Amino acid sequence: MSIYGDYIKSVIRTVPDWPQQGVNFRDITPLLQNSSAFRKLIDSFVHRYQDMELDAIAAIDARGFIIGAPVAYELGCSFVPVRKKGKLPFRTISETYTLEYGQSEVELHSDAFRQGDRILIMDDLIATGGTMLAAAKLITRSGGQVVETATIIDLPEIGGSSRIREAGFGVFAVCSFNEDE
Repeated sequence: MSIYGDYIKSVIRTVPDWPQQGVNFRDITPLLQNSSAFRKLIDSFVHRYQDMELDAIAAIDARGFIIGAPVAYELGCSFVPVRKKGKLPFRTISETYTLEYGQSEVELHSDAFRQGDRILIMDDLIATGGTMLAAAKLITRSGGQVVETATIIDLPEIGGSSRIREAGFGVFAVCSFNEDE
């Protein structure tokens, strides 16, 4: 958890029973609309990673872009989008991952990283961990070294952060929510 974790968590809105009955949706739009809270969020990531000599931020489509780009800017490293299949115009490599009901695929440009580049993967939320793990596999296949995975929100009861750690990658979350919160 970050130095601003409790504050950031208090700004995130929980929407019960959306998009379906029994789901507590964690809405980050109030966080994005509050300039002070958004600054604290970005500062949380910058504070953690400023001395880690990162080469790039790999941010996951689409909400990962919201945090990944400003963090890359503040750290002075490059920004690489990890996109949904069919969204990148150049040669790509892809990785399939399992969803609750089916499969999906993420891609990145085949020339996105150099051998040994130090990469931080960012997304807005970790639930099952499938997207983050697919991105980590892509980066590793392309020659990059995943330094850590970072997110605004971890939902630890769903088990994604545990799966990511079991696969050998570190996890940093600004805040976490249990199902009953």
